[in-house]
Amino acid sequence: MSDIVHTAVYDTLADWEVGLATAHINNEMWQRDPGRYRIVTVGLTNEPVTTKGGWRITPDIALADLGPTDSKMLILPGADTWLNGENAPFAKTAREFLDAGVPVAAICGATAGLAVEGLLDDRRHTSNAREFLAGTGYRGGQHYVDELAVADRDLITATATAPIDFARAVLDRLDVYTPSVLASWYKLYGHNDPAGYFELMSSMAEPAE
Repeated sequence: MSDIVHTAVYDTLADWEVGLATAHINNEMWQRDPGRYRIVTVGLTNEPVTTKGGWRITPDIALADLGPTDSKMLILPGADTWLNGENAPFAKTAREFLDAGVPVAAICGATAGLAVEGLLDDRRHTSNAREFLAGTGYRGGQHYVDELAVADRDLITATATAPIDFARAVLDRLDVYTPSVLASWYKLYGHNDPAGYFELMSSMAEPAE
């Protein structure tokens, strides 16, 4: 049975922020252990949600049915609903995951939700801007890093404009690819270097590291 990576879904979810990460978790090509993971979506309830791009998604499970023992990672996309507190239950669940040693990956507005929950007070992190998080009144400003994506212990954070760097951090934490394959993957997607594609295709004929 595949290990599960849970991805939160809610109204106004920013489709582009997590699509690359989830697609390559599900795509067995180039993977160290093909088929190891599958994505399961989690909503506040089982009711359908509508993303920023107009996609209508029916969650696989409701948040009340989610626990860290059933998961290898919780991915939290950005959404307008983070800014009005509607997604606060997901931030509380993120605390449960981190307390249990299960990774959490948050991008864009989700980082603000984690800041409000106090999860960035003692971890290196990033977000859309230093001022964006300062507006939450959180106490972790001294740990803010001006980078596209930051990993500290079991928490990954990223800015909204860096879905590729966010995906790289997620794929790295889950050990989806070998280090050399991940480097080629980023060469292709992060630097638009076609050499990365040929390296990836060549890796399919090589034994896993």
